[in-house]
Parts: sequence; C-alpha cells; structure tokens
Amino acid sequence: MRLSAKWKTVAALLLSATVVVSCSGGSSQAGGADPGVADAETTLKLLAFSETEPAWTTVESAFAATPEGAEVAVEASYGSSAEQSRAVETGTTADVVNVSVEPDIARLVEAGKVDENWDAGVTKGIPFGSVVSLVVRPGNPKSIGDWGDLLRPDVEVITASPLSSGSAWWNLLAPYAWASGGGQDRQAGLDYVRELVTDHVRLHPGSDREASDAFRRGSGDVLLTSEVEALNVGFEQVRPPQTMKIESPVAVVSTGRHLEQAVDFVNFLFTAEAQKLWAEANFRPVDPGVLADYTDEFPAPQTLWTVDELGGWEVVEPQLFDEDTGAITKIYRQATR
Repeated sequence: MRLSAKWKTVAALLLSATVVVSCSGGSSQAGGADPGVADAETTLKLLAFSETEPAWTTVESAFAATPEGAEVAVEASYGSSAEQSRAVETGTTADVVNVSVEPDIARLVEAGKVDENWDAGVTKGIPFGSVVSLVVRPGNPKSIGDWGDLLRPDVEVITASPLSSGSAWWNLLAPYAWASGGGQDRQAGLDYVRELVTDHVRLHPGSDREASDAFRRGSGDVLLTSEVEALNVGFEQVRPPQTMKIESPVAVVSTGRHLEQAVDFVNFLFTAEAQKLWAEANFRPVDPGVLADYTDEFPAPQTLWTVDELGGWEVVEPQLFDEDTGAITKIYRQATR
C-alpha cells in the first residue's frame, strides 16, 4: 500500500510532488495554514475536496509528529474536486491533491502534472473511501428502505447536480448499479435514473454540501449523499442493501516543489495510525485490519458495487458522465431545462 521504491527514485529526480483526492462542485476556499507553518523547513500545499477537511486536519497533525514530518507543515485549500483539479492543471502550486473521482486525476496525468503510475500501488492510490447512503427524516416517516422506494409518487429526492459535482456522480451511480444489476442491463439502469431525476428531483444544488444544506432546511424527503457526510452532519441514514463504493484518490503532483516530502506524506496516509484517523473521521479505511476494528461504524452492505465492476472509469465517464455524450448527463440536462 505504500508508494514503491521506484517512486522514491522518481521523487529524487523531480522538483516536487502532490497528492490528489477529488470531488466536484463548489468554489475553492483557502484553508488556514496549520500552526507552525511559518517555522517549518518545508510547507506542502494540499488541495482537497471540501468534505475531507476535518479528516485532513487530524492526519496532518499526526504526520508532523513522525520523523519524516518533523520539519514539514501542510497548508491546505478546500473546494470542489473538479475545481481543484483544474486549478492544478492550469498552474496552481500544489504538492498533494485529493479528489472525489479518478477522472479528476486523469486530467492531471494528461497535463503532465501527475505521473502515469500514480495508481500502481495495492489500493490504486485510494487511502480512504465511503459508500452512498440514503438520508431520511427523523424516524423515517416515508419508510424508505431501498432504491425502489425513491420512485414512489410521494417521495422527493435531494442530490447534487452531476453537471457540477463529482459527489453526484457517486450518488447516481449507486442506483444505476442497483437497477442495472452492476451494469448488466444498462438500459434498466438509465430508465431508473431518468425516472428518479425527472419525477423526484426538484432542486438542483451545485455541490454535495449545498444539497445537505437544502435538506437540513427542510427540502425533500430523502438526501442522496455519502455515509461520511451523513455521519459528520448527524443525519439519520438508511444504508441500502446494495450501494456504491466511493473511492477518493490521492496523488503526488510531480511538478510540486517538495517531491520527497510529499511522497513521505502520502506514504503516511496508508499507515495503521493514519488509517485509524480516517476511520475516526468517518471515512472507511482501506486497510482491512483497521476496517475490521470498525465494523459497527461501517457495516458491510449485502452488495457493494465498484466502478471497476461497471467497466472502470475509462468506460463509465464517457458512457455516463461525459459533457457531450454521457447518458446520465443528457438525462439530467433534459430534466432540468
């Protein structure tokens, strides 16, 4: 799970490095520098998607207590996954990037900002994740239990727009995977998404956080969001028997200023210590041993679909979410005209 020795060699040759994790929607807001940034020998620039801020704060502090991180500070900026990715693509200084969906890393690989082997490790560059969940009103008055319940005439659904939010991709991939049998009946999956978006989604918030805020203010009967968002906000949630595994990649930016330290920082994310911190921040750790200690907090669904089972992002993005040709993109645009 740690970056390979080859990466260490690359790190010595390049000028710097960065980790990427992404999530679409919303505007980037600079986070305050950690205490001690001014006195640190090296300051790493982290660009991450907004939902991860509480977790990164604790992980950064733990890294600073290690020999590798003793003279390293981390200065973080949070925003939408796509926006963070595009910022790095167009020249914003970064050492580590954390995005919501892998295509936001692929953009940086194409731009020469991230090494093409960034996902060569055992966990493919994923240090933590979550699952798509159904948030309901207190007491679950609409008796929501599974995806089919969302299509009842009396149910209104809140979800972020897939036109601006990477989190919304996960939110809609989960019912698509359920209705299509893991992509086996693509049309059935699209028919479900079309009915859901056309008849049951009336608001179109630009980000997952905006969707959560709308639900908190009283809009909708069900909120599609991540398990971590539901836990962090304190919502009542229903975990459907079949749902989607959310995988949030982190990548080292090869054009960063402090490559060796960035690689050390990324390696730390996969240690048992850091994995426990992800779990305590309500993200599912990727270390099976650590995850086994949190089975009460993170119950295993009956079926947990993955992007790989749907064909991988090289299939899912162009078929479902491409700006021009994506089937779900077209459905959403037609429904929101």
